[in-house]
Amino acid sequence: MALRRALHFVFKVGDRLRTAAFYREVLGMKILRHEEFEEGCKAACNGPYDGRWSKTMVGYGAEDDHFVAELTYNYGVGGYRLGSDFLGLTLQSSQAVSNARKLGWPLAEAGEGTYLLEAPGGYKFYLVDKEQPATDPVQKVTLGVSDLQRSTRYWSAVLGMKVYERNEDRKTVLLGYSDCQCKLELQDIGGAVDHGTAFGRIAFSCPREQLPEIEALVKKESWRILTPLVSLDTPGKATVEVVILADPDDHEICFVGDEAFRELSKVDPNGDTLLDNAMAADRSDEWFAKHKKQKASA
Repeated sequence: MALRRALHFVFKVGDRLRTAAFYREVLGMKILRHEEFEEGCKAACNGPYDGRWSKTMVGYGAEDDHFVAELTYNYGVGGYRLGSDFLGLTLQSSQAVSNARKLGWPLAEAGEGTYLLEAPGGYKFYLVDKEQPATDPVQKVTLGVSDLQRSTRYWSAVLGMKVYERNEDRKTVLLGYSDCQCKLELQDIGGAVDHGTAFGRIAFSCPREQLPEIEALVKKESWRILTPLVSLDTPGKATVEVVILADPDDHEICFVGDEAFRELSKVDPNGDTLLDNAMAADRSDEWFAKHKKQKASA
């Protein structure tokens, strides 16, 4: 499965302005591309919402060789309830630690030279206080599971991931498709997984020809398919094919055809400007504040 690779994790954000500042100024990531949409995604990329939304890709480098974050913003939704599904994203950057301190962003010690901080909305980030590597600083995404053995079998036997490490004390298993890629860590939380309304999605790419094979194997094993193989159009860009799955704890998983995705995901030099213009044009926060009302929570 060496041709498969980890791409990104999808976060729903309610405060786009503060979120953009967090990724840019604290983590030191770059805006890779920004897109605005007038109606919901056919594959529910923005969640179960039909209205206007935006997608912003942020990371330390191009999506060809970096694991990035996809920030989805639904206009009119001011917040989401966190569950026990997403447990954190770990990255190595002493610069991010320094940025957080300078900007007064709360840091908590998390052991072994690692600090915990929260993004707007409460998403947890673990910062390893070491020099940021020239390669991808993002090390792993941690998801909560209810049955570690069952989930490990799903991700390894069905989706073809390699088991890198097992930690009996922490009740975790580390998996991945390649030594040099961001890993997936599964952590047994000892009970049912709550996805809240902030539930995210983790995405991977594979050669386009593997998409029907993945779909067929998941069907054969009687696991859930949320969105059968479908084509998604982005105006002016490549059309990509995706299949959306659900693991034993209903974590959403997207597999996308790699060839088209590499074309779609090219860094847009105008990404920063497009995001800034969109945030400047979105006067909803001012309207709600003026009328002493609160934006709806999902």
